[in-house]
Amino acid sequence: HYAIFLLSALLPWTFILQSLSYAVESVVGNADLIKKVAVSRMVFPLAAVVANMINLLLSIIPLALIILVMHHPLYKTWLFLPVPLLAVMIFTAGASFLLATANVYYRDVSHIIQIVLQLWFYVTPILYKLELFPAEYRWLFKFNPVIYVINDFRMVVYYGHMPTLDSVAASFICAFGALFIGFSVFRKYQSEFVFYI
Repeated sequence: HYAIFLLSALLPWTFILQSLSYAVESVVGNADLIKKVAVSRMVFPLAAVVANMINLLLSIIPLALIILVMHHPLYKTWLFLPVPLLAVMIFTAGASFLLATANVYYRDVSHIIQIVLQLWFYVTPILYKLELFPAEYRWLFKFNPVIYVINDFRMVVYYGHMPTLDSVAASFICAFGALFIGFSVFRKYQSEFVFYI
């Protein structure tokens, strides 16, 4: 069932893609509102993440229906889904803060990120299995911060296995690392946004 194999990784990836695409323009795109109303700047990138998280949660329903129609098992491991969902949301929020800040000062970021996301898609095991690559090269994928959470999602939905503790830990280390960096940068520069937008 390649369709289920693909969707089990494509759904969280689409969430990351859409969230970052909206978040990078979230501050600049709301320049008039920021200048006129005393509103917290962090609301804008977070709104992009929350809106797309709702879309992701709703997308799980048709995924479950497709699984039933294709007679693929609906494993009990689905109960573990909130864990990778939380990890991917935290990671994406952190990346959103960072990109929204960068785009205030360098407007080309919004265009560059689209190219980066396309390349990132192909170096992430979404269309293919990691096992397609020789074992001596697989360690390179460990530098991809989203591989852990996407793998956890696929393990739960497609394979019906619980993710390893190492994989879950790595996904949250990447998530909180992104959040710490992104939020720190955003908080440091947010007071200056009004002068650049």
